[in-house]
Amino acid sequence: MSDTILETKGLTKHYGGVHALEDADFILKRGEHVAIMGDNGAGKSTFVRQITGVEQRTRGTIIFDGQEVNFAGPLDAREAGIETVFQTLALADHLNVPDNLFLGREKTKLNWLGPFRILDYKGMREDTLAGLERTGVKIPNIKNSIANMSGGQRQCVAIARTATFASKLTIMDEPTAALGVQETAQVENIVRTLKEQGESLILVSHNMRQVFDLVDRIIVFRRGRMVANLDKNETDGQDVVAYITGAKTGAEFEGAA
Repeated sequence: MSDTILETKGLTKHYGGVHALEDADFILKRGEHVAIMGDNGAGKSTFVRQITGVEQRTRGTIIFDGQEVNFAGPLDAREAGIETVFQTLALADHLNVPDNLFLGREKTKLNWLGPFRILDYKGMREDTLAGLERTGVKIPNIKNSIANMSGGQRQCVAIARTATFASKLTIMDEPTAALGVQETAQVENIVRTLKEQGESLILVSHNMRQVFDLVDRIIVFRRGRMVANLDKNETDGQDVVAYITGAKTGAEFEGAA
């Protein structure tokens, strides 16, 4: 088995004449946590949307878990083992925690009834509790609807999906942007738990303190291009900001391997 979980070669996305992403070469090792940083419009979210099948790339290659992949959509990426926590969370407010975790992939029983299926509520509750325990997420009552939960609890539910379905790669897009201090700390503790368990993770964040606390490596995007690949132990915030703003051009950048 290769020690690389994800690799992109020449990943490019054009919207007409707008070059949102250009020739992104990227490698993520198994168990590694990598941050993607850059100013608004730098190409960070475009990069994630190509990996997860939300959008189709203009050109380039994506290799996931040793196989070249061409995801038709996010469901394909999810089935392959990529779980993504977007800023919008994609939770159904009127449903409870197990229903949200299993939305679109419900467990059933008595499958011998032909086209009829009975939902396995007990199995989904048990798997939900196991996923919450694995990530250290504490939800007082999983039967409560998402609408009655705080922003931090909602974010934790979205993250718990990654543990429930044994993902190979977790991608988090600004997971704490709208959270308070305590809720942010809870989410960051979950990220640390995923690291301890050997989960691979890509974190898109503007939070410099958070990035240096949580990841192994920092990739910087600027104007649709990857301009820096930095070991977090061999750089600092000023250096990262210099790449983000263009004070450093990334001329010495040789790829994200």
